[in-house]
Amino acid sequence: MRTLDDVDVAGRRVLVRVDFNVPLDESRQITDDTRIRAALPTLERLRDEGCALVLAAHLGRPQGPDPAFSLRPVADRLAQLTGWDVTLAPAVVGPEVEALAQALEPGQVLMLENVRFEPGETKNDPALAAAYGRLVDAYVDDAFGVAHRAHASNTGVVGAVPVSAAGLLLQREVETIGAILADPPRPLVAVVGGAKVTDKIGVLEAFLQRADAVLIGGAMCFPFLKVQGHEVGASLCSDEDLEPARKVLADAQAGGRRLLLPVDLILGERFAADTQRRELDGVDVPEGWMGLDVGPRTAQLYGAEIAQAGSVFWNGPMGAFELEPFSAGTRAVAEAVAACPGTTVVGGGDSAAALAVFGLDDQVTHLSTGGGATLELVEGKTLPGVEALS
Repeated sequence: MRTLDDVDVAGRRVLVRVDFNVPLDESRQITDDTRIRAALPTLERLRDEGCALVLAAHLGRPQGPDPAFSLRPVADRLAQLTGWDVTLAPAVVGPEVEALAQALEPGQVLMLENVRFEPGETKNDPALAAAYGRLVDAYVDDAFGVAHRAHASNTGVVGAVPVSAAGLLLQREVETIGAILADPPRPLVAVVGGAKVTDKIGVLEAFLQRADAVLIGGAMCFPFLKVQGHEVGASLCSDEDLEPARKVLADAQAGGRRLLLPVDLILGERFAADTQRRELDGVDVPEGWMGLDVGPRTAQLYGAEIAQAGSVFWNGPMGAFELEPFSAGTRAVAEAVAACPGTTVVGGGDSAAALAVFGLDDQVTHLSTGGGATLELVEGKTLPGVEALS
């Protein structure tokens, strides 16, 4: 993968693909600007080298141009964070946008409108990729969060410019996650949570081959418990997850791997903050109740495993942490990961959101900005956005 150290972009007009797909509230205010902040080192380096910047990003999944998905709030936040003048283009490509790009002076910043306003973006349309190329004379990809997609603004455009490279964030993501898989400080502990086994089956299989211990939490523990003969009550437990769970358990046993499941649970009658709450010393969930968090003994057990780890990879919450009565298990794991003296890598998505909620997002070695991209990299899959720069 080519990096900024491998190319000369000084003084060039550079298209930078960034991942500014940030959450907005009902008044279109950004509620978490982590992804914008994560891109700043690359943008600052390019400006220091005299580059003019054309930024490309998406927001949500619009079906064509839609003011509700405009990047205006993102452009405004970037300007607030940096003090730069950030011009928002009236469209993604076209003659007016080309004129704005060509008029840029070194250090100036133009942000294209939401690239998913163009139907050819997600289809990796060559004509759209060529239109991106006409805006600039170099390309830098710093959007790890979409590296697992082959879109016009992160793969197609590479063939439309003379110079292309990975930005600092993309480089760090690939190198850090790759290192914890290839040669991690031991013991390596993988903490895997979330809702469904099928969503994480590749991650589980990858860590069963590499980790010294795999700790399971979240609703995805219930298919494992059910195939072991436990009652799961009204807990989230899809039939399609049962066979994958059975296979993971068999593979762990055959390979002599340590796969840890919850030993106690926090239950609720329904998925709501104001529901009746009950602690269960065990894992057989009564009828009419659902498991919404791991219990205190499980949290203590998992915390002890994490504390002695040489490296930790965490992806997925231990329960419904967004509901305060059921946040303790995820908080305990987050605090244990933050306190671990070893290398700590946290996958994106809900794990990153949990760290932010608990004020611990600056206390880990690496907080990934990727969701699906992180999981696919862990699974050993080729990421099109990375491959394009190789």
